[in-house]
Amino acid sequence: MEKGVERLRALIGSVRPERYWAALRTRKGATLAALALAVIVYAAIDFATLPPPLPGYAQVRAAWRPSESWLYDRNGQLIDSARVDFAARRLAWTPLDRISPVTRDTLVAAEDRRFFSHGGVDWLALLGVARDRAQGARARGASTLSMQLAGFLAPDLAAPGSRHFWDKIRQMRAAWALEDRWSKDEILEAYFNLAGFRGEAQGIGAAALGLFGKTPDALAHDDALLLTALLPEPQASAGIVARRACALSHEKDCARFAGEAASMLGPARSLALDPGLAPHLADRLLTKAGLKITTTLDTRIQQLAIMALKRQLQGLGGARARDGAVVVIDNASGDVLAYVGGIGGASTAPAVDGANSYRQAGSTLKPFLYAQAIEKGYLTPASILDDSPVQLDTASGLYVPQNYDRGFKGPVSARSALAGSLNVPAVRTLLLIGVDPFRDRLWDTGYRGMTEDGAYYGFSLALGSAEVTLLEQANAYRSLANAGRWSPLRLTSNDPRVVPRKVTTPQAAWLVADMMADANARAATFGLDSALRLPFWAAVKTGTSKAMRDNWCIGFSDRYTVAVWVGNLEGDPMRAVSGTSGAAPVWRDLMLALNSDHVVKPPPRPPGIEQRAISFANHIEQPRLEYFLAGTAQSLVAAAPESARRPRITNPVSGTVYAIDPDIPPDRQRLAVMVSGEVTAHHLLLDQRDLGAADSQPQILAAPGQHRLRLVDVAGHVVDQVFFTIR
Repeated sequence: MEKGVERLRALIGSVRPERYWAALRTRKGATLAALALAVIVYAAIDFATLPPPLPGYAQVRAAWRPSESWLYDRNGQLIDSARVDFAARRLAWTPLDRISPVTRDTLVAAEDRRFFSHGGVDWLALLGVARDRAQGARARGASTLSMQLAGFLAPDLAAPGSRHFWDKIRQMRAAWALEDRWSKDEILEAYFNLAGFRGEAQGIGAAALGLFGKTPDALAHDDALLLTALLPEPQASAGIVARRACALSHEKDCARFAGEAASMLGPARSLALDPGLAPHLADRLLTKAGLKITTTLDTRIQQLAIMALKRQLQGLGGARARDGAVVVIDNASGDVLAYVGGIGGASTAPAVDGANSYRQAGSTLKPFLYAQAIEKGYLTPASILDDSPVQLDTASGLYVPQNYDRGFKGPVSARSALAGSLNVPAVRTLLLIGVDPFRDRLWDTGYRGMTEDGAYYGFSLALGSAEVTLLEQANAYRSLANAGRWSPLRLTSNDPRVVPRKVTTPQAAWLVADMMADANARAATFGLDSALRLPFWAAVKTGTSKAMRDNWCIGFSDRYTVAVWVGNLEGDPMRAVSGTSGAAPVWRDLMLALNSDHVVKPPPRPPGIEQRAISFANHIEQPRLEYFLAGTAQSLVAAAPESARRPRITNPVSGTVYAIDPDIPPDRQRLAVMVSGEVTAHHLLLDQRDLGAADSQPQILAAPGQHRLRLVDVAGHVVDQVFFTIR
């Protein structure tokens, strides 16, 4: 008001008094002066009460930005939402026909009952206000919905203290301008969307869902009364709101409104009727307010994954394992059908996305190692690997791999070694492949967290010392299901479909899948009736990382790949959780549910694979039908003759420490030296002392300290050496 008065005074002050009085000396001059003064006064009033320019309906609706974003499944069903803008709580713009008729009628009757008949200003209401003031009664407000909407669109029209005469004229003029350009329905719709109802909730969508847990089209008669009662004072107490609702209802018995108002203003409800099925994926994808993203997820499969993981973690208990994650993929398309980053529960890090966090891989990388060895012709599924103690010299010291059960099984086939997840045979296989080529193969298979060279990971890469994500794991195994072809996963309907590229040969991929699906081959480690055994064909591999921090189970059928991780996101070890008691039960439950509606078929055998009945010398394993790359088949698997084996020292093992027992005479404490391979004409040297012919199997007595034992050929070349210590 002060600005308007100042403008009026400035214009009137511009009139020169001496000229005005001089003009009044004549009748004609007086008339002209009066007209001039009237024009000046009118112009001053017009200028002082000029409202700001207001946008059109289309402009207002186009500028609307909800504070939320929404995530939908592949069928258009809402699965999650996230708040992105924290300035106000707004949902999507609500069209007028999506607001229940009773809500529209109740609000119009209470706020502006002649809304559909006036042109923006209710003159009858203004006269009523004037009458009430003249009689000393409490005056009711006369602002129409159009005037209030103008205040929403131009906040300075409704700024605190803007209740003077000049401000009302500005609001009235703004309302007329709206009525000239907007339809009644557009004004009413915009009012419902721009009005503030309670706290930070703006618009009927946020108010209905936040206060009643309903959508605007589901609001009932009492809901409409309570919402309307909030408008004059959005922060009013439940008692005041109940009394206003009672007055609006014109009912005698209004006792129910007290309880309804208290319930409405009680603990906040979900503003989006949010099912909350994929909160971690929502946090990952919903980065801007107003986004509506259609994912590749399937609500039914997502719910199955959540229930299976929740059931397993509840069974384990928070003292054993607190966290878990699940990913389900469609093998053919690469669509992610389920993405469970965690379920909360006993978790101490519920916001961390377990499906996309880097964790140590454990034994889950072994299938790709054996596939590479088979592809290069270094191994067949029937090849014998030595599961016995081994110590490898590395730049940081000795590397001594051990099996999960701390035992050794001696000679085993590659099939049994992979299916039984034996560690030492895997390390021996890595020695054939080389660390760098294996690391490169893993990179090509989508493990993009492996940014270091092979030397960084060393021989422990065979046992999964590198860090991977559950998504990477699932897609890598999917490549085996797809005959060695890899393509990126699809999380949203807009993600491109990429032509798969070959990573592993179809033959090697098929052989490794067959080895992982062999329940008999893994029986020695996991038993015949573990959670890994299904009533249909499925290839599966478990893994456990160092110190029991991560437990994996990943496998595939003809249609689906399921990957499960169980552990503690804070990195502390699990307690009493093994490969088959942690993640495997979740994998099994999901596999059974996913494949219940069709007959699972094993993958077709690709060209270049032949089948052969084989037997093993010394009954290392039972005779069986085995598969080979064409040209590598053999009927009898036996140890190579000594003449074909590399000369080496087999005992003592390098790095071993021996302690002398003081209660036993020293000459009775001798160490047997053992060698293998063709060692004719080779000698053994202990430090600088010649022990004689290597094939004599000498027994040595050495003083305390570190010693070097060398195997030397006839030309004096050292072909093998070990270091050991006597204490």
